[in-house]
Amino acid sequence: MQRLLFPPLKALMGSSCLRLLVPRAAPRTQCGCSCGIRRPLRPGQYSTVSEVSLQSGRGTVSLPSRAAERVVGRWLLVCSGTVAGAVILGGVTRLTESGLSMVDWHLIKEMKPPTSQEEWETEFQKYQQFPEFKILNHDMTLAEFKFIWYMEYSHRMWGRLVGLAYILPAAYFWRKGWLSRGMKGRVLALCGLVCFQGLLGWYMVKSGLEEKPDTHDIPRVSQYRLAAHLGSALVLYCASLWTSLSLLLPQHKLPETRQLLWLRRCAHGTAGLVFLTALSGAFVAGLDAGLVYNSFPKMGESWIPEDLFTFSPILRNVFENPTMVQFDHRILGITSVTAVTVLYFLSRRMPLPRRTKMAAATLLALAYTQVGLGISTLLMYVPTPLAATHQSGSLALLSVALWLMSELRRVPK
Repeated sequence: MQRLLFPPLKALMGSSCLRLLVPRAAPRTQCGCSCGIRRPLRPGQYSTVSEVSLQSGRGTVSLPSRAAERVVGRWLLVCSGTVAGAVILGGVTRLTESGLSMVDWHLIKEMKPPTSQEEWETEFQKYQQFPEFKILNHDMTLAEFKFIWYMEYSHRMWGRLVGLAYILPAAYFWRKGWLSRGMKGRVLALCGLVCFQGLLGWYMVKSGLEEKPDTHDIPRVSQYRLAAHLGSALVLYCASLWTSLSLLLPQHKLPETRQLLWLRRCAHGTAGLVFLTALSGAFVAGLDAGLVYNSFPKMGESWIPEDLFTFSPILRNVFENPTMVQFDHRILGITSVTAVTVLYFLSRRMPLPRRTKMAAATLLALAYTQVGLGISTLLMYVPTPLAATHQSGSLALLSVALWLMSELRRVPK
């Protein structure tokens, strides 16, 4: 973090952009002799790019310089990395069935883990009062409980780190005046979404702690709340990464042709498909749908299984029937990789910058790698390391899709 932020900060602090600006010298116009005539300045002209407003007798930068934009862009890039880490860690927490090990939530109090044997016994006794222990883990030992507790604890502490990574630098940059008016709105929205994520995470966990006497299902969190938790994290990740790329990557001045318009639309649609496929994975995880048909390309002995529409009304099957949920995830995955392939060949037919072609080629390679990981995860009955790699691959694929979209974005006039 220091290496990323401090060199640009030093460049910014030593730049002339931060001094109180004086009107620049007007350009000379040639009049056929050795003298020059200065044209009068228009009101509001200054000698550097940044504007300065004088408030309460001192100067504050009201628009960020290019150096400040690089600092903000790198900060948001680091933030998006912390969100990616939270998503990956959350996936591992779900795969190891550790998410219900901490049965209460305190913002500050739970930051200190149990240290003595007595404290661990107390924590274990609280867990024993809830359905997961009674139905699924009734023979669990204290040592096994410590493992799943530390998994959930790590996820929650990482979430707090994400919050600090957003809020503290945002307050600093705001005070320094390095955020434009539009960027202030984005930063406020991102910080609000981080706080919302924490509350949504506990709302999700509560659904797995409720007693359900009318059902004999394995205790698990609601797949709807899990999808909402993952979806908001993906929105936070995409918004942070997109803003960062917009600030850090110089725009290409591409000719606005019909081909480019179609390529841009295809890139946007492909990114949307990748996002939707990743989101559908939350329903697969929430219902353990990866364990119902462990064969490919067929599902069992048929292409379309007979139990797709078991529930009534029919719409319930899309979100609550494990067979339909896995079927939908397969279809979305195949559609996404097809869209990526079409996008790649479209990009090959156009004269694009080298960096843009690299983004398209990387997206194609990642898409087929992700398909291979998904099929392997299914055939091997969802081993935790492979499944976690598959989940991480969806983030990588989404990142490169955003990179390509950034490469193709329209240059403002």
